[in-house]
Amino acid sequence: MTTTQDGAVRRILIVSHTHRDEAVSATVEAVSALHRAGVVPVLDAQDREEFAPHIEIEQIAQLGRDVRVDQLEVAIVLGGDGTILRAAELLRGSECPIVGVNLGHVGFLAEMESYDLASTIDRVLRRDYTVEERLTLDVRATCDGEVIADTWALNEASVEKRRRMLEVEIGVDGLPVSAFACDGVVLATPTGSTAYAFSAGGPVVWPSVQAMLVVPIAAHALFDRPLVTGTDSVLSVRILPENIGPGVMWCDGRRRTELPAGSVVEVCRSEHSVRLARLNEGVFSDRLVRKFHLPVSGWRGPRREGEEHA
Repeated sequence: MTTTQDGAVRRILIVSHTHRDEAVSATVEAVSALHRAGVVPVLDAQDREEFAPHIEIEQIAQLGRDVRVDQLEVAIVLGGDGTILRAAELLRGSECPIVGVNLGHVGFLAEMESYDLASTIDRVLRRDYTVEERLTLDVRATCDGEVIADTWALNEASVEKRRRMLEVEIGVDGLPVSAFACDGVVLATPTGSTAYAFSAGGPVVWPSVQAMLVVPIAAHALFDRPLVTGTDSVLSVRILPENIGPGVMWCDGRRRTELPAGSVVEVCRSEHSVRLARLNEGVFSDRLVRKFHLPVSGWRGPRREGEEHA
């Protein structure tokens, strides 16, 4: 069994799923590679049970029972952005970095593609990566002074309608900024600016920018522009008491809370970050173009040498 210089056993978490054959094959390959390297592969209880028909489960340590989160060296995530968000949930508050291998569609958070799995594992075993800190949000929802949710988000917290449009008031630092009817409001991080906030018409924010976003969804208002604030601000969305019917809050599309009329959702920067391990030195611009297949030559095609601007 491989140990560190101080004699500690190396333990690496694998987060995956059995919904696609490609993910099952990748997980079997990753577990085998870690075993050959003398590293303890770790799965959470859910994954360990689901993968029991596919791997020798007695060779896999279980997170929370056999291995504590603070004993993990790194996490290898095999899937799309949803799987990475689940890994971030499992690792909340720890220093464990995440390496994402994209088996999904866009996979914006993932570092590598599935065809790079062998080289990815090799570099992880050699600790050949850098770590990038991504800010997260503390999210609190209250109603009539009672806390109904105290949670967090890496991408965004969204306040959304259930059946009919919501009447909301958005605020920054305790002061109202605007009120309107809408389908919802997205409160996002720079990481989430390429997710739900992007789909709602928000700006793309580089991960290194320390900012938070307020993005209305289909607002019936003259002023419906996205807002970008500093990370020392507190953002709020209040469902006005005259609203007909409840709303709902989603955090990263994973954690759901019912919001009665009169509820207030407040968001601020969390002291806990998510650590993404980066194997490539590519800049964010390159990732943006590659993941979204952005045209960079212009619709008229590349300019010929010596051609003047029109």
